[in-house]
Amino acid sequence: MSILNTLDTLADTAPPQIQATTTLQELEDLRVQLLGKKGQLTDILKGMATVSNEERPLIGQKANHIKTQLQDALDQRKTQLEAAAWESELQGDQTDITLPSRRTRLGKRHPTNQTLQDVIACFTRLGFSLKEGPDIETDYYNFEALNIPEHHPARAMHDTFYLNTGYLTTGHVLRTHTSPVQIHEMEKLEPGQALKIIVPGKVYRCDADVTHSPCFHQVEGLYVDKNVSFAQLKGTLSHFLKEMFGAKRQVRFRPSYFPFTEPSTEVDVACFKCSGKGCNLCKQTGWLEILGAGMVNRNVFRSVKLDPDQVTGFAFGLGIERIAMLRYEINDIRLFTENDYRFLEQF
Repeated sequence: MSILNTLDTLADTAPPQIQATTTLQELEDLRVQLLGKKGQLTDILKGMATVSNEERPLIGQKANHIKTQLQDALDQRKTQLEAAAWESELQGDQTDITLPSRRTRLGKRHPTNQTLQDVIACFTRLGFSLKEGPDIETDYYNFEALNIPEHHPARAMHDTFYLNTGYLTTGHVLRTHTSPVQIHEMEKLEPGQALKIIVPGKVYRCDADVTHSPCFHQVEGLYVDKNVSFAQLKGTLSHFLKEMFGAKRQVRFRPSYFPFTEPSTEVDVACFKCSGKGCNLCKQTGWLEILGAGMVNRNVFRSVKLDPDQVTGFAFGLGIERIAMLRYEINDIRLFTENDYRFLEQF
């Protein structure tokens, strides 16, 4: 039998064999038997050495055509068998797809972030712009420019982390408040230009208990212009506190001391638990301390080369965790950083 006749026989007998396979493994075995390196088509073509030069192109062309036909038949049968296997698997699956799925727990905003965003939103509505600054400051910006020179007693209030690492020389600190940003921003002021900013950010103090954390969030506020008054400070903070804690919440301003403001004030709100009658939360005073504020000290203006006879301003600072603890009646600041889902899912 000639090679051409043998090729015709292969072309006639192979397709029914392919269609008769029932598994993917059977189909693969048949593919190797027909088209593999030691398959039938390869064996047939080994006889090419005995044919004439005139017949070789014809035989080669026919062999390639048959190989393509068989490969197409193999691919088509493979698709059919894979579909049948998938359908069989689905029929054997007893999962009831009509049952309700497992409930997905949605994430919630952390109470600290929620409070911070609410504070920022309130002050931006009042015309304050947002500014930020570095967490690592020099002693000058963190203390001296804010009228807290070296050996000043007020430095003891800050429980400062002093840095002395391989790339930082002595004189750098982790900022104890966001107030250094007001110095950076006032240094940029042009004569006659006003400044109205809030500065949110992390601050650091070497203190840790149920009401103090070595790292917490603070928002600094500053308004500098001609003829800024204490009445404007009082109106701004009263509006803010009533928006945060309710329009009927009583607010109290009482004298205090801060080296970077003069006069200075502490601002309190009526106790949420006892409504001002006195309880263990407010230590029987009826009031809860919220923030500190005051008119910018004249020495602070001098440190940034502003004439204190030409400009005035007020500043205030508040702790976000402190606001959140009072707002949500949380008695331990450490809960904010423990990442306990039972705590976080309440907000």
